Amino acid sequence: MASPTQHVRNRLMLATSVTAGAMLLASTPAHAETTPAPSPTQTLEPASAAKPASTVQQVIIGAATVAPADEDTSIRPFRFHASDEALAEMRRRILAMRWPEKETVGDSSQGVPLATMRELAEYWASDYDWRKAEAKLNSYPQFVTTIDGLDIHFIHVKSKHANALPLVISHGWPGSILEQLKLIGRLTDPTSYGGTAEQAFDVVIPSMPGYGFSGKPVGTGWGPERMARAWNTLMHRLGYTRYVAQGGDWGAFVVDQMALQAPPGLLAVHTNMPAVVPADVQKALDSGAGAPAGLSADERKAYDQLVRTFKQVDYARIMGSRPQTLYGLADSPVFLAAWLLDHNDADAQPAAAVSAGLRRTSSATGELTRDEILDNITLYWLTNTGVSSSRLYWEYKGGFFNAKGVKTPVAVTVFPGEQYEAPRSWTERAYPKLIHYNRVAKGGHFAAWEQPGIFVDELRTAFRSVR
Repeated sequence: MASPTQHVRNRLMLATSVTAGAMLLASTPAHAETTPAPSPTQTLEPASAAKPASTVQQVIIGAATVAPADEDTSIRPFRFHASDEALAEMRRRILAMRWPEKETVGDSSQGVPLATMRELAEYWASDYDWRKAEAKLNSYPQFVTTIDGLDIHFIHVKSKHANALPLVISHGWPGSILEQLKLIGRLTDPTSYGGTAEQAFDVVIPSMPGYGFSGKPVGTGWGPERMARAWNTLMHRLGYTRYVAQGGDWGAFVVDQMALQAPPGLLAVHTNMPAVVPADVQKALDSGAGAPAGLSADERKAYDQLVRTFKQVDYARIMGSRPQTLYGLADSPVFLAAWLLDHNDADAQPAAAVSAGLRRTSSATGELTRDEILDNITLYWLTNTGVSSSRLYWEYKGGFFNAKGVKTPVAVTVFPGEQYEAPRSWTERAYPKLIHYNRVAKGGHFAAWEQPGIFVDELRTAFRSVR
């Protein structure tokens, strides 16, 4: 069977702008120590309140223009407030869903089961409260700045502790910045979470282009390579001359590219989805010829996991070839939810951790819950980023899990529920400047979401040597 690498493309198409109301306002007092606002407040009005184009004076989050030589490098404060009308319309569309018949199998081999979707939709339309997620998001200081012609939205929280290490964290698909919210307090205020002041980080979490509140590219070229350059620009624009980076899923691609580019100031990267597959193993995976001879037990296990993974990524093949055809992502909240849920991990498709989260209404220790899953889906809906986020698969033309020749210091955490468990042998070859390698007992593809405590412990240890 062909690898997903054979189905990605290197172009990006026109995206729509954010339709829900948003506001660029001053940051909250609770986080007044973060980047100050250099420009006046600007308001983004809901689409329902649109004025004639000749009288509208506003910045549209989602629009992109060719970067002028004198590009505005200001950092503008940002807050988001979805209109009541937008939320009511979402609920109306959920309730208006025309349901298909039940799947003809007793498992999820045909997709997300009907019973799962009906139960989730009923809760989403009746009892779910987006305002809780919105309030939590707005409790953190958020900003927008223009980089390479595109508005980049990001969270920026500075630690109260001296000499905190700056850290930029990249999310992936079908995720968002909401995945990393559980990390912020643990990273910036370690003394409140069992750590020491010396383990503190300043945290920057950008929304990838085409995702969340960042701009939607109107031309091609915004793949992981360009994002890597943009994140470096962002960190230097924030005044950081030395920093580290972390990523999982597409974020892992971004930090790999940052490590390849090795910009001045980048000390090291951490990945929880390492790209370490040797060339002969990748060739065997692409051809379906079977595992190469001489693999160790851990290497053979990883090979078998990759074979399974490549059988579960039809969503990637569709987005990698025909993302514009996915109009239903912009029209139906239920279709959007099912599409985002049908992502695999090592244990199942949909991901076992996500399926478990749908049955969990609360967690005292940070495990994924039903509301957190719906928060992420609702963010995609309100920002109308189902299609624009999908184009990243079409844009990228490199390999997925193959080693890429990184020479920058790299730290790796292997979570047992990830797409594959990277063997130490492959990891040491792929990352010759490996500064940390650890296999943890719990967590999967959405590691920060699923196990924030373990995740933060790993980051503290991973970057200790570069402080």
